[in-house]
Amino acid sequence: MKFLVTWSLHKEKRNDVLSAWSSLTPAQRADVGPGLKLIGRWHSLAEGRGAAVFEASDLSALERYSGQWSPMMDLRVVPVLDDEESAAAAKDIVAARG
Repeated sequence: MKFLVTWSLHKEKRNDVLSAWSSLTPAQRADVGPGLKLIGRWHSLAEGRGAAVFEASDLSALERYSGQWSPMMDLRVVPVLDDEESAAAAKDIVAARG
């Protein structure tokens, strides 16, 4: 299952987050832990916000990863579908309504 994660940095933690993030190597940034795949991540440093899409078969993998950042930012996790998945689900919804 895919999840859209959006975040907003706590203003008082902004410099701490930027320092921690910028000190990570590319390999460290890519390591999101077992059971979780990073599809893509985007940042707006000026606004202190960002978004990422992850894939996981077990939500606990995403919870473990996001838990290390949650003390420094507000996170929102939403399950999402890609185009093909949403089109198939839409067909089912239309068929169920007759």
